[in-house]
Amino acid sequence: MVCLVPPILWVAAHWRQHPRMRDLNGVGHSASPPERAIDVFLADDNLIVREGVRALIERDPDLRVVGVAADYDEVISGTAATEPQVLVTDVRMPPSFHREGIDAAKEVRKRFPGTGVVVLSQYDDPEYAVSLLAEGSAGYGYLLKDRVAEGNQLADAIRSVATGGTALDPAIVEALVQPVTAPGELAPAEEELLGMIAEGKPIKAIAVARRVPPEAVDAEVEAVFVKLAAGVAQGNPAALNRLRLLHQAIVDREEQGETLSRLLPGRLAEKLRNSRQRIGETETVIVTVLMSDIRSYSTIAEHADPAKLAGQLNTHRAAMNRAILGEGGTVMQFVGDAVMAVFGAPFPQPDHPDRAVAAAAGMHALQAEINAGWAAEGLHEFGLGIGLSTGQVAAALLGSEERLEYTLVGDTVNLSQRLQQLAAAGETVLSEPTHRALTVPSDAIALPAQLVKGRDTPILAYKLARSGTPVAAGPMNP
Repeated sequence: MVCLVPPILWVAAHWRQHPRMRDLNGVGHSASPPERAIDVFLADDNLIVREGVRALIERDPDLRVVGVAADYDEVISGTAATEPQVLVTDVRMPPSFHREGIDAAKEVRKRFPGTGVVVLSQYDDPEYAVSLLAEGSAGYGYLLKDRVAEGNQLADAIRSVATGGTALDPAIVEALVQPVTAPGELAPAEEELLGMIAEGKPIKAIAVARRVPPEAVDAEVEAVFVKLAAGVAQGNPAALNRLRLLHQAIVDREEQGETLSRLLPGRLAEKLRNSRQRIGETETVIVTVLMSDIRSYSTIAEHADPAKLAGQLNTHRAAMNRAILGEGGTVMQFVGDAVMAVFGAPFPQPDHPDRAVAAAAGMHALQAEINAGWAAEGLHEFGLGIGLSTGQVAAALLGSEERLEYTLVGDTVNLSQRLQQLAAAGETVLSEPTHRALTVPSDAIALPAQLVKGRDTPILAYKLARSGTPVAAGPMNP
């Protein structure tokens, strides 16, 4: 009698016999993880499967499991405590065994942008993959459990999503495309169109590739849907299922998926889709712009290991993003060591100056916590200088159908850049309009009026006390 053991269970029973594991745990070899191991958090309600996957992951010296969970709540609390680079999770977990793993993954990505996610599933139905990838595929992987132990599939997927790549099981890709592109059902041009949709390409990108208006592509997609619906009328339930899945993908991803949600910040994609703002069209708004920069970054970069510095920048950006989003701000862009954010756009916020000041304080506090850990590791600390400027700007969607950028233009933006240059590490400098607009009392002190680069008239500014300590008045030093 032959007993067939699933690959994951086999790994759980025999992982310590693996040659690489013997090297890691045998005499004369260090059992500690490598210096630059990728931290992985593992979630599965089945203990045997979970330990099997853990063994499969940790047989590679550059991967390290830093925590495990068995349900949705444990995933959220566990990842918050460990802040892993990658979350590996099952699809169905307690309490309802529906799609808690996918919901947890999205919540983790919301709280910690940049966290890679690998979903392990026993279901090859593409519905789960579509729901996972509806807002973009960067940093996501979807693998089938029954093949996860084949070769280095899981380890390669973890490494890929950790750096923003995508890892899909070939069976999932085939399931997304094959049912709607079977020979004889659609014309070649229609098959090509459905293939592009299954890959997640938005309507405008397809229009650019075909050199036709987006409205024409939209009409073609509708026509293909009608043809697929005819298959349903002939008694083919799979046609209806694929029609529903593909239609869901289009609704979720068109404008907001690839072209907008990936390239534009936060809720901006939603606003642009709802308002149908055209490229080049501007609106005048009153906002508070935040500019942050790392003091002496060039010197730090000169002496730091590039790989370690990249990891530090990733940690810094994730924390800054968290502080800004926590106050309802919109992160406009990361440029090198600089961060630009806006409060009061794309959606109005009457208290945007207060929110910007609170966000700046949160950024300093989070960076101080991070610095404490870096100091223990012998890494260079980051000191932030932040500038806040309140005033009128022109907000516009600029670029082309293929590449869009939401841009703020005006003196308010330029002034925030100058103000951050005048802030020492750990300090925040406010423009006079920002200070005047505050409704929450702040421990700030007026600074002497002075000229700054690019302006013909002197500016009035205020410097916030550092961590509650009064700031001595005096000339500002760039």
